[in-house]
Amino acid sequence: MEKIWIVGAGPGDPDLITVKGLQILRTADVIMYTDSLVNEILIAKAKPDAEIIRTAGMHLQEMVDTMVDRVKAGKTIARMHTGDPAMYGAIMEQVALLKEHGIGYEVIPGVSSVFASAAAIGAELTIPDLTQTLILTRAEGRTSVPEFEKLRLLASHHCTIALFLSATLTKKIVKELQEAGWSDDTPIAVIQRATWPDQKIVRTTLIDLDEAMRVNGIRKHAMILAGWALDPNIHEKDYRSKLYDATFTHGFRKGVRVDD
Repeated sequence: MEKIWIVGAGPGDPDLITVKGLQILRTADVIMYTDSLVNEILIAKAKPDAEIIRTAGMHLQEMVDTMVDRVKAGKTIARMHTGDPAMYGAIMEQVALLKEHGIGYEVIPGVSSVFASAAAIGAELTIPDLTQTLILTRAEGRTSVPEFEKLRLLASHHCTIALFLSATLTKKIVKELQEAGWSDDTPIAVIQRATWPDQKIVRTTLIDLDEAMRVNGIRKHAMILAGWALDPNIHEKDYRSKLYDATFTHGFRKGVRVDD
């Protein structure tokens, strides 16, 4: 079956693409990418005679028609998606139309902005004895979310929450987390354009989130990480994984008794 490649381009830094993704990028005949999100420096790694197609101004049918045309002409297509295509990548709507033309696809995963953001602040999002769950979601804006995925309900778990596509909805975020019982001093980290040269990091608390975003002029391209795993002083607290505990036995090491 004829196919296209859907490649995770990573969060911004052109070096944060997988080896396989870079190989596809360098050998593809046609490169399609959202020029408002994917780094031009990365796209410049395409072969000299590759056709470069910017898609920020194209609607879905235009993009699919272009893919079909090039595939039927025997061209190899790399459709570059920011971050990882699995997260808010809108790939399924493209795939559905491609399948009508007998065209398949293969996905190459990429570094998601949520993990690039955690790396930017040196955070571990799952802290032993504090939280072992990370929820990836977004606040409800012009696009609705399913009834059982309202932020207030998700926040009732009191775990770490990563909010995509929510930089303009901070008042709603604060209200719903408060309604879920989150304390006003819950740590929040906002990372705008993670791994890009103009990356901006804002550390704040739940009650001050909206004002911190306003003061820093952050209204797009931002990841909001919320929860006590984001405490800037977490390293000074006594949360330790059993994995490296000398007394803990696992498949590769027998624990040893440590006398008091």
